[in-house]
Amino acid sequence: MRQILFAAAIALVLSLVGTPVLIRILARHGYGQMIRDDGPKAHHSKRGTPTMGGIAFILATLVAYGLTKLLVGSAPTPSGLLVLFLMTGMGLVGFLDDYIKIVKQRSLGLRAKAKMAGQLIVGIVFAVGSLRFADSSGVTPASTKLSFVTDFGWSLGPVLFALWAIFMILAMSNGVNLTDGLDGLATGASVMVFGAYVFIGIWEYGQTCGSAATAGPNCYSVENPLDLAVVGAALMGACFGFLWWNTSPAKIFMGDTGSLALGGALAGLAICSHTEMLLAILGGLFVLITLSVVIQVGSFRMTGKRVFKMAPLQHHFELKGWSEVLIVVRFWIIQGLCVAVGLGLFYAGWVTN
Repeated sequence: MRQILFAAAIALVLSLVGTPVLIRILARHGYGQMIRDDGPKAHHSKRGTPTMGGIAFILATLVAYGLTKLLVGSAPTPSGLLVLFLMTGMGLVGFLDDYIKIVKQRSLGLRAKAKMAGQLIVGIVFAVGSLRFADSSGVTPASTKLSFVTDFGWSLGPVLFALWAIFMILAMSNGVNLTDGLDGLATGASVMVFGAYVFIGIWEYGQTCGSAATAGPNCYSVENPLDLAVVGAALMGACFGFLWWNTSPAKIFMGDTGSLALGGALAGLAICSHTEMLLAILGGLFVLITLSVVIQVGSFRMTGKRVFKMAPLQHHFELKGWSEVLIVVRFWIIQGLCVAVGLGLFYAGWVTN
């Protein structure tokens, strides 16, 4: 358990101290956020705010994980490294998108096909890797079965599993990206979900099927659940530190660098902890905001009418006159409730198994 505390504390300090350093570097080079002209007018004042802040918490997470392993004398695990790879790979795709926006001085970065191709490559490598690196019991980081609070049903097979994993990665990374529209909104919501995965990792470790003391009908056949909790703790600490600077009025934005990385990390934790469908509840705010975009686009194409004043959902409430801080706090409350319900279902699944 020391690993979890070390990872969270180190990541928090590194992110808290490192983010202002990154702000000065980005400001010196003029790497400021471009703002869409068709967005809320209140956002025009944010033009030029340093972006690509995701670099800060990505590096803080990676360094915290590595230092934690050195401090406790424990080797990295395949599950932990796979989630970190997915986070970093998706972050790199986002970095390229952000960098092009800055260099070309436009609000759109990578072309849609190029961005999708980058996400697919990273997702495929993760999906293939997650079915390898079996432990002594033959358990791999991911399972080809679908999962909610644990695995269920028939095996999908490697091909269908890979498609399912890629869908999850794309959906969650783009969901966090859509949520990242107000100061601190996506960062604070992500902290809550990462906190939930720290609990899930600890619980699965305590009830693992690999232990004679806990093996039984309601044990968890998950590889390296404690290390997944360490990764979740590092991400939680890093996002907490970043939130200090990202909260309203934001001194820095995470950009696509951060939002794609966070979404990838969430999907990776869900897949490797065998709680894939539970993520839709734990990350309910991201799902809700993504659905608002789907509904808006679908309604406009079919009827020519818009359901919301603007999508994603947070901008609808901005145009209704809600203040940015009010929206963020209320959406955080919604996200907190989603996490509470998700963890309740996770525990209920263990009790009733």
